[in-house]
Amino acid sequence: MIGTDANLQTLLDIEEIKQLKARYFRFVDAKDWDAWAQVFAVDAGLEIPEGELVHRGRDEIVANVSTVMEPIRTVHHGHMPEIEITGPDTARGVWAMTDYVEWPEQDGRRVGIKGYGHYVEEYVREDGAWRIARSRLERLRVDPLD
Repeated sequence: MIGTDANLQTLLDIEEIKQLKARYFRFVDAKDWDAWAQVFAVDAGLEIPEGELVHRGRDEIVANVSTVMEPIRTVHHGHMPEIEITGPDTARGVWAMTDYVEWPEQDGRRVGIKGYGHYVEEYVREDGAWRIARSRLERLRVDPLD
């Protein structure tokens, strides 16, 4: 069976990328910033549509996102990954996502959003581990909390 080892490696790489994204969601919601940093490549890029924020490099991503997110309660879910291995150490993927974001109460009212969309990403194997090289959140819908 020609290509069996390559097919197996492709499946293993896809599973590692799925685990990587699961850690991304868990660590950001838990606000475990040191662990969250490790899901990103050193020179990663992160694009978030609110205000078209663009962060470049692992350190900048963690510093900026942690400052904004620390007082916020969040729940992120990723669904239905479409992952393509594009080279021995590169890949790309699209994840359907939902998120719940709640800011501190204002005037006794809950303030926040429920969002829906996709993460469009590129991955790189760096220091023997898959990491997020580029991530862009593309929102399809945002509902305010009632």
